[in-house]
Amino acid sequence: MALRKPGGRSGHCLYNCLTKQTLKIRPFDNFAEKRKATGRKEKGDPLNSAIDKMTKKTRDLRRQLRKAVMDHISDSFLETNVPLLVLIEAAKSGNEKEVKEYAQVFREHANKLVEVANLACSISNNEEGVKLVRMAATQIDSLCPQVINAALTLAARPQSKVAQDNMDVFKDQWEKQVRILTEAVDDITSVDDFLSVSENHILEDVNKCVIALQEGDVDTLDRTAGAIRGRAARVVHIINAEMENYEPGVYTERVLESIKLLSETVMPRFAEQVEVAIEALSTNPPQAFEENEFIDASRLVYDGVRDIRKAVLMIRTPEELEDDSDFEQEDYDTRSRTSVQTEDDQLIAGQSARAIMAQLPQEEKAKIAEQVESFRQEKCKLDAEVAKWDDNGNDIIVLAKQMCMIMMEMTDFTRGKGPLKNSSDVINAAKKIAEAGSRMDKLARAVADQCPDSACKQDLLAYLQRIALYCHQLNICSKVKAEVQNLGGELIVSGLDSATSLIQAAKNLMNAVVLTVKASYVASTKYQKVYGTAAVNSPVVSWRMKAPEKKPLVKREKPEECQTRVRRGSQKKHISPVQALSEFKAMDSF
Repeated sequence: MALRKPGGRSGHCLYNCLTKQTLKIRPFDNFAEKRKATGRKEKGDPLNSAIDKMTKKTRDLRRQLRKAVMDHISDSFLETNVPLLVLIEAAKSGNEKEVKEYAQVFREHANKLVEVANLACSISNNEEGVKLVRMAATQIDSLCPQVINAALTLAARPQSKVAQDNMDVFKDQWEKQVRILTEAVDDITSVDDFLSVSENHILEDVNKCVIALQEGDVDTLDRTAGAIRGRAARVVHIINAEMENYEPGVYTERVLESIKLLSETVMPRFAEQVEVAIEALSTNPPQAFEENEFIDASRLVYDGVRDIRKAVLMIRTPEELEDDSDFEQEDYDTRSRTSVQTEDDQLIAGQSARAIMAQLPQEEKAKIAEQVESFRQEKCKLDAEVAKWDDNGNDIIVLAKQMCMIMMEMTDFTRGKGPLKNSSDVINAAKKIAEAGSRMDKLARAVADQCPDSACKQDLLAYLQRIALYCHQLNICSKVKAEVQNLGGELIVSGLDSATSLIQAAKNLMNAVVLTVKASYVASTKYQKVYGTAAVNSPVVSWRMKAPEKKPLVKREKPEECQTRVRRGSQKKHISPVQALSEFKAMDSF
């Protein structure tokens, strides 16, 4: 059942599938949640196994339906002004026959927008957002015939100033309503789903561009490159708007840096290479040009969108990442095998490396799970340590969080989950950890140089040596995994050894990072006593305790409870300040 890309299926059929299947899916989910809450689950019970299997299947089905709707949204809300501009140009030329033909195209485009907007409403739980989408869709539906009538009037009187002004008014009104509808649909859809679908579409378009380039098809190359630019612009616009919902910090800075890299560096280079390729292919005979430059520029576009998605997913919980990655979306049998794909080891025996890791024998999975549990214990220690400190002005804490996140992704890969899909992703992740480790080494050594206590200084330098050692060990483990996977794609022989060594290296590195953070603070307190109280906030790092989470000054009660509950003053409960202070915890999940 390939619902990820609906293809020729009409939106009406998809709508029926959504509404009917959702009604069937929800009872299974509710029943499974009740069973989990009550603990009524006997091991080995065939009924429980069947229910669990059905629950997983229905959850996968709903995920596929959600991605199918997002496919429709991604395609329909791309270059929404093109049918209107073509219609206006035909009207200005006075060709009534062409206007009638393009009016039909414009009407179909408007109907498609309304249809896809209703599909988005069918999978959303945002009631207020759904109301806004339906209202905007109604405006589009009623405005469509008025725009067509204005175009017909202009075609009949192309020299009339009144007809031209009338067309401009309806053009502005149409663009305004389409913009409102687009923003309303974006508000009720998942950003994670949008990025996942956009990443897949851009990969497909990049492959089409490379094929068109190799075949000398200028029209397809130009059209597909325009689609890539449009999708990239949509990603930048939506993620910029999404970041406005967050407080400025490390997370938003990392996402905005990825967006800036894509929009200001990658896309201009891609547009330049497209222009060079089109000019070279348009000459007779076609001129020679650097094909590899075009392929590299195209690949950077895909990598840029993928980096944005990884940055956005950085604060997601493991359950959310698991929900996003359990179902393998790519259909590897139908994907074109261009040089963009074959440069990487994404295709191993017809599956991704992550999918193969998920198919390891149960005995190996159990041993890997034990290693992962041990790793999570070290992660909890790091969470508790970095949660004490405000990361503003403290790059050591920022780097520790980044390294922890990347190591979590690498360990999830050994279980067949997470955002890393192939061994090259694991290698790149190891390189990022090594870079972060080098930056932490530089900062911590600056702290050590200012520490007058020789014992604390030696401890800190020893922990830094551990970080360098374990970063190197992690890098080696990731490369061994890639070499094994490239030898015929058989992971059963060495899958366990490579996975456990990778997890063990990550665990050791995590422990070294925890010790380095503690030793860095201790070293800072030593030179605080020597150089004064201002030295603890030196230019190297700033150690400030993180502010506790805000709590309401007055407990809010439900309206119906306010009328029935009466408290006597003598029964007021007094809480000691120490007990109240202990309730404040700063445990960030990253």
